[in-house]
Amino acid sequence: MPHPTDAISEFSWRQRAERWLESGARAIPGARWLRTSLRTLHLIAVAALYGGHFYHVDATRLRTALLSVLLTGGLLVCFEIWQSRIWVVQLRGVATFSKLGALAIIGLAPDWTIALLTLSMAIGSISSHMPGRWRYHSVLHGRVAGLTERG
Repeated sequence: MPHPTDAISEFSWRQRAERWLESGARAIPGARWLRTSLRTLHLIAVAALYGGHFYHVDATRLRTALLSVLLTGGLLVCFEIWQSRIWVVQLRGVATFSKLGALAIIGLAPDWTIALLTLSMAIGSISSHMPGRWRYHSVLHGRVAGLTERG
């Protein structure tokens, strides 16, 4: 039988996590323009990388595209977390980490590169165009939580 204090400590841990996640909201001047620019550069780099793999371009020639994808994607993740920590538990953040998981498998299964790149792009496309009530749904809170800014 669980001890009565187990529920209290779990509740306070959850409460502390929610408070920490929600306390990190920061306004960034020009955030919409910056996010749109980064996303555009990211999509261009992803297109180059995907096309290169699709048409069997030598991996050394795709290095710039790969580095551009990693740089712009990393900057987008940092931007979102800087703007609002709760992003990591919202479905839009969970989708991003799911894409990274699919991409990490490429190192273990290089024959699946096109399929995994396609899966990653599909997750990104679907999650970007989900209604806000799903995109901003927090898996920690079980409801829409945090900032619900547009863009």
